[in-house]
Amino acid sequence: MKKTLLAVALLAAPLPAFADRLDDLREQGFARIAIANEPPFTAVAADGTVSGAAPDVAREIFKRLGVPEVVASISEYGAMIPGLQAHRHDVITAGLFMKPERCKAVAYSEPVLCDAEALLLPKGNPKGFKSYEDIAADPTAKVGAPGGGTEEKLALNAGVPRDRVIVVPDGQSGVKMLQDGRLDAYSLPVLSISDLMAKADDPNLEMFAPVVGAPVYCDGAAFNKNDTALRDAFDVELAKMKESGDFAAIIEPYGFSAAAAISTSRAEQCGE
Repeated sequence: MKKTLLAVALLAAPLPAFADRLDDLREQGFARIAIANEPPFTAVAADGTVSGAAPDVAREIFKRLGVPEVVASISEYGAMIPGLQAHRHDVITAGLFMKPERCKAVAYSEPVLCDAEALLLPKGNPKGFKSYEDIAADPTAKVGAPGGGTEEKLALNAGVPRDRVIVVPDGQSGVKMLQDGRLDAYSLPVLSISDLMAKADDPNLEMFAPVVGAPVYCDGAAFNKNDTALRDAFDVELAKMKESGDFAAIIEPYGFSAAAAISTSRAEQCGE
């Protein structure tokens, strides 16, 4: 997977705003992206190379837009939006989840990386579970979830009786209980289930995500409010990648669900 050298802060010096930022980026040959160092959203190796799902998606989209390189600089989350507003970055690609207040401050792309609720299931999903309501409707089904966590609350709110929502102390225990038949499903966020599946390396398990009707939390590439034309061009290429499967090919090796990102929209995430 191609990497990009991390820029020193001097490379992120402010540039003036332009009405058409895309033409400017094509001329300079690179886009400046703000990142964190939070795998698997973003990752910075000891030698300064940058990878991670968000930079990889941005790199590919900018390449398709005629901007051959991205130059990354690490920023604290609290400094990202002010830096974007001051044109120290062209875009934030750092797992900055959409919230209504952030949506007022930046121009988000359509969703890129999402953390949704997921179900760990026996291979083939023999009972066809796609929602917590499906589990509630099966009088014998038991679902595992962390005690006091979001998944436990969602299952109870969906009507799964208390005695069929099994509190699981940790991920490894949840996998073992599912393998032993003591659970029919185990619920955690997508990234957590992906990590457990990779560690278990059990072909008899599969993940279903996103859980139908459960919340989906997403980031998007964040642009300056004055750069909506650039954001719109980014969205066009992002949509093409989602349709072709190229998007899934980039993010799913990192544990993210392409289906989760496709299942929602900027309008839904921003509460528009």
